[in-house]
Amino acid sequence: MKTIEAINTSTVEVMKSKFVAIAIPLNDYDEFKSLLDNVKKQHGKAKHVVYAYRVGNKSKSCDDQEPKGTAGRPLLELLYKKDLNNIVVFVARYFGGTKLGASRLLRTYLQAGINVLESASIVDM
Repeated sequence: MKTIEAINTSTVEVMKSKFVAIAIPLNDYDEFKSLLDNVKKQHGKAKHVVYAYRVGNKSKSCDDQEPKGTAGRPLLELLYKKDLNNIVVFVARYFGGTKLGASRLLRTYLQAGINVLESASIVDM
């Protein structure tokens, strides 16, 4: 099993919508709520803040009012696929005025997650 060494960010733009991905090491589930509050505060103008986390044997994802299964779940599946644990990935979406449709939305959230994890320093646990 692996995790990331430090906080990492990455941005993707599609049709004037901006997706800011943030990957954060998360060693204790009790830290999650304060991290979520901080990200929502930092990205207060974002229309959605979706997330996925794995901590020990706990995992969860949230689409934050995006169409069901298009945002948080693909990020969580990505964490499992890359065998990452003790990590949370947030993606803040700034709506650019054009609806992307469910399939493009899913691909973009997933790409944001892939980008932030590829640029992170991944270490064995």
